[in-house]
Amino acid sequence: MQLDYTTLDMQRRQHPAWRLLAADSAPLVASFLHRVFVVPNVRVMAQSNLAEALEDTLYGLREQLGAKAFPKSAQEYLNDWAANDKGWLRKFYPAGSDEPHFDLTPPTERALAWLGSLSDRSFVGTESRLLTLFGLLKQMSDGSETNPQARIAELHKQRDAIDAEIARVVEGNMALLDDTALKDRFQQFTGLARELLADFREVEHNFRTLDRTVRERIALWDGAKGTLLQEIMGERDAIAESDQGKSFRAFWDFLMSQSRQEEFTALLARVLDLPPVSALVPDVRLKRVHYDWLEAGEYAQRTVAQLSQQLRRFLDDKAWLENRRIMDILRGIEGRALALRDAAPTALRVPDFMQIDEIGAGVELPLERPLYQPPLHTVLTSVALQAGDPDLDAAALFSQVRVDKAALSAHIRKSLQTQAQVTLAELLHTRPLQQGLGELVAYLQLASESPHSVVDESTQDAVAWVVVDEAGGWLTRRARLPRVIFIRS
Repeated sequence: MQLDYTTLDMQRRQHPAWRLLAADSAPLVASFLHRVFVVPNVRVMAQSNLAEALEDTLYGLREQLGAKAFPKSAQEYLNDWAANDKGWLRKFYPAGSDEPHFDLTPPTERALAWLGSLSDRSFVGTESRLLTLFGLLKQMSDGSETNPQARIAELHKQRDAIDAEIARVVEGNMALLDDTALKDRFQQFTGLARELLADFREVEHNFRTLDRTVRERIALWDGAKGTLLQEIMGERDAIAESDQGKSFRAFWDFLMSQSRQEEFTALLARVLDLPPVSALVPDVRLKRVHYDWLEAGEYAQRTVAQLSQQLRRFLDDKAWLENRRIMDILRGIEGRALALRDAAPTALRVPDFMQIDEIGAGVELPLERPLYQPPLHTVLTSVALQAGDPDLDAAALFSQVRVDKAALSAHIRKSLQTQAQVTLAELLHTRPLQQGLGELVAYLQLASESPHSVVDESTQDAVAWVVVDEAGGWLTRRARLPRVIFIRS
């Protein structure tokens, strides 16, 4: 987003987070919502419980600031915070409940996170964040490397580093993190864990927006159901295949692994027991932060399930309406038939029993019909079999040479993995001709069929291969041909 005057002025007037920070009651709203929703990681709260908690907060503030402070009731404040012009809370009715519930909106959580970052920090760690940035850059660089030799060299380098580390540990020389490094990394872990919980609300909000759009479109749809399903599923696939959707799916699959959960629990318990970390007095809820992630991710999955249920309900309603229309037509036909049971139609008096609209005139021209053609009969000629020449040499039938073009193409592709282009002479140097002239012709045929090959008429290459002469000895054949170059696509 560009921070120009027009954009910032529009954000100040329309964005819920900015309106919250600029409101006169911002200390009340931010402190209460942070204490009730963010600190205990509560995703949804019923109206009665939330109003009771807010009433207790208002009572304590009125005791400090006077009876005229915050004159509205708790219920009025909640409805005001959930109004469209505020947008700090989301008010909705869950399935199977007639009591309204409240939840934080993503802009409100971002505003609370920004307010939390304003406080002075006694310790600001930079080493762990630098190492994280370096690790991310290395992952992106190694993950996008297409050269096999470079990947192998990097793996050998990592293996040598691990072997050196093992040798130092065997000698008793173990490098341990000091207290400052432990505090730095734990501080970064805590911040990322809380940011991840906040991101789940935004993911859930995006899926919920899609669900609301689907409901509105279904309510106003009067066309074919196949067209509507195609549009809706296209939008859902677009969200699922977006960067955010792929990242959420990968995170969810990683977190749902039982072995990963057990490993994470053991590592977290061990880190929290370290003396430098215990001295920071971490939040007690940090011990079960991965279970909070699971709960937050489950809400996003439920939103996707609601979308599927809405589509299934739409299909069931459409099928019921179509079946009802068919039954109405059948009952109308049965009623007309029963009414004419005692007065059957006759040739003299034919009542208006049933009408069928003529869809078109059937015109048949006799002269346009094709004439009869008798079928052709196959005539079989009986030929007497004659014995062949028993002294005929059949060695030519077994001396046929078949060149495997697939193997030659594989050799070309393998050579192009490590270099941008390769000549035919270089290919024959690494893999000499084994089937003589036929194999050389097969290479030339592959070059003529490939759009990524070039023939340099100005340069000649010498090619040699070995054949067996009539006497059983080895004979070397040579040929000169224009340079053929294969280029990597």
